Amino acid sequence: MKKILAGFVVAGVVSTSFAGDTINGAGATFPYPVYAAWAYKYYKETGIKLNYQSIGSGGGIRQIKNRTVDFGASDAPLNPEKLDEYKLYQFPAIIGGVVPVVNIPGVKAGKLRLDSDTLCHIFLGDIKYWDNEKIKKLNPEINLPHKDIKVVHRSDGSGTTAIFTTYLSQVCPDWKEKVGAGKAVKWPVGIGGKGNEGVANYVKRLKYSIGYVEFAYAKQNRLKYTLLKNQAGNFVAPSIETFKSAGATANFDPKKHFYLWMVNAPGKNAWPIAGASFILEAREKAEVNKKVNRFFKWAFEHGDEIAIRLDYVPLPKELKEKIYRYWEKYGINP
Repeated sequence: MKKILAGFVVAGVVSTSFAGDTINGAGATFPYPVYAAWAYKYYKETGIKLNYQSIGSGGGIRQIKNRTVDFGASDAPLNPEKLDEYKLYQFPAIIGGVVPVVNIPGVKAGKLRLDSDTLCHIFLGDIKYWDNEKIKKLNPEINLPHKDIKVVHRSDGSGTTAIFTTYLSQVCPDWKEKVGAGKAVKWPVGIGGKGNEGVANYVKRLKYSIGYVEFAYAKQNRLKYTLLKNQAGNFVAPSIETFKSAGATANFDPKKHFYLWMVNAPGKNAWPIAGASFILEAREKAEVNKKVNRFFKWAFEHGDEIAIRLDYVPLPKELKEKIYRYWEKYGINP
């Protein structure tokens, strides 16, 4: 993804040393691949460049709060009270999934089965070896090694972490009590990587490791994803279909500025760690917001195939219509 934006991307940051109109945004690494691909096509069609810094959801919230960018991006939605406090608008832009990824020699992608309890206690540090009885019971056909489990997590303020830890807090009382949920938590074990990119690179390099990344990063880096047991009791693989199944029960309410977590969805084929990525805009900057929303409206109308190709789920038509009405209500419809 380093050459996406007409040659201006360098390590996730786009050069601003060019003439012409530019939209400046910063935040979540989760949606960076699809935003970059949309931006490349939008630039070709309109001559308007998107300068998006993939710095993590915490950084995106901080930058829009400080009004140093045209929009912030976060995978952790802000509740209506925080939005009022920071004087921000919020709407979802894309849906994806957070997936556990492993590097166990001899174990192929989609073969290792985990359930919520096992995943939770691996990240708590209670399950220390790959041949632990709980893991073996879920995987009787795999010859698991007696090797230390190397846990990899995010080191930065991360919406991907917020989705992952919100899921663990919902399904595992021990996690909720000892660690909790948030963009940054006090990890009991493991090493930290910056951004989805950092976690993906660590897992790729470290044998016997486990981490969590947005699905597009797992695919791009050819990481071995696990199956997960969902709320319905079925082991499911991460895919467009299982993310769609998770999104099918999501009721985004514009009256709450679309505030919603999608984890542990009830569908029989639902991927349990799904989430939306959100756009944040300053309420006092109507003209700037119209320019930003012109880009996202274009993406909603012309970018679905790109999103699917990159393993994201485009927003359903009904949700896009809700967003258009939301923009209209606040006078920021492009």
